[in-house]
Amino acid sequence: MAPTVPLPRRPLDADSTAATGDPVRHWYENELGWTTVPGTPVRLVTGLRFDVLEVPAEAGFAALRHLAPTSPVALQGDRMRLLVAEGSAEELPGLLDWLEWGALALDLTAIGAGGSVEAPMPPGRGGPTARARGRGASGREDPAGSQGAAFWLRPPEPRCELEPSLPTLSALGGPAIGEGGGGAPDLVRLVDTMATQCHRVRLRRVSAQPLAFS
Repeated sequence: MAPTVPLPRRPLDADSTAATGDPVRHWYENELGWTTVPGTPVRLVTGLRFDVLEVPAEAGFAALRHLAPTSPVALQGDRMRLLVAEGSAEELPGLLDWLEWGALALDLTAIGAGGSVEAPMPPGRGGPTARARGRGASGREDPAGSQGAAFWLRPPEPRCELEPSLPTLSALGGPAIGEGGGGAPDLVRLVDTMATQCHRVRLRRVSAQPLAFS
């Protein structure tokens, strides 16, 4: 009797595409358990498992030291998006006032409940790689050719709990990242650093503008 030969198994991407019609959406919903918005391109719902802080990339790079290594961070053009604890978007105005930044116009926005952001391409699926990134004048990573599509600078880890890695107000007063802290990153330190850098970027841009004579 001839041995039974099992049928060849289709690659995971093929299974994903057949099941959802979109392997990117499948990765976010099935591998990460995140909620997406129907339609194209794929967008991630904010205000459920996380909120998003968006700043100029230069200001964001200066604040990365306040994040845990597993805190997800995305880039799109010259903008950086940092995932923070759910509810942080509502807390941001009061936090900026408490830090005495509330009276200044800062290029720092928060996206929370009822919002969404473009889903970066999952790692290894066509997004810019480390070798494709150059270095800016500051010596920090500056993605070459990434103007337009969002991609992960620090991607989320599939099948890992997201929430403990996100900056939160509840971490206020605990040890800072890199100072023996083992808990969640402190949202206050993160926001204060980004606000400071946003203000510096704004002042630099204003000083670079030519004087207007009437």
